[in-house]
Amino acid sequence: MHWNGLDAGILGPALLAGMLVLTTHVPMGIKVLERGIVFIDLAIAQVAGVGIIAADMLGLPMHGASVQLVATATAMAGALLLAWLEKRYADSLEALIGILFVLAASISIILLSKNPHGGEYLKDLLVGQILWVNPHDLIPTAVIYAAVLAVWAVFREHINGMVFYLLFAVIVTASVQLIGVYLVFASLIVPALAVMRVRRFRLLAGYGLGSAGYAVGLVVSALFDLPTGAIIVCSIVLLSLIFGRFSRVS
Repeated sequence: MHWNGLDAGILGPALLAGMLVLTTHVPMGIKVLERGIVFIDLAIAQVAGVGIIAADMLGLPMHGASVQLVATATAMAGALLLAWLEKRYADSLEALIGILFVLAASISIILLSKNPHGGEYLKDLLVGQILWVNPHDLIPTAVIYAAVLAVWAVFREHINGMVFYLLFAVIVTASVQLIGVYLVFASLIVPALAVMRVRRFRLLAGYGLGSAGYAVGLVVSALFDLPTGAIIVCSIVLLSLIFGRFSRVS
């Protein structure tokens, strides 16, 4: 085991990033499950990834506001497409979401096919680089999340259809650049699914479960020098299974 890997200067910002993502993803995840559109986040995240790759190909600075704008615009275009499809093809929506995901993933591979570092770039997009999060990078994301949560708190009962998809696109785009596509999906769906039958303090249970998953995953990854994003996903899933098995409906 690598005890020197337990560096608070590295693990602290990474844990903070995970907990920040959970603030929006747990309530959004519950809503996604209620609407029966489980794979929407994978599709929107992958569409946002296309925007990030395109911005990089245009020579835009990877952590600048310009990349955020391009990625957000791309994700919102995908969200508007899904809102349109939901109105006209509701019975086939889940299949269409899957098609959008695989189409966006294929476009990403095509765009990166001539990039000598394309494989590594695609891996970072999917698995993320949460260990290398700079605390300053969290500030713009926190501002975006605060705005979305404010809208959510005030208009929650009236957020449906197009508005829901657009809000979803905004938060997923910000999250993908922090933690990658796989962790976005795990943060959104797994804790929400684990607490769906909890009637009291559901959000708090989801936040606690997700935060514990990030904490355990980061520690295990550091101790055994394993891929951080993948280990966190496994930790969130394992803790959620344990919670679902032993928790009582409250």
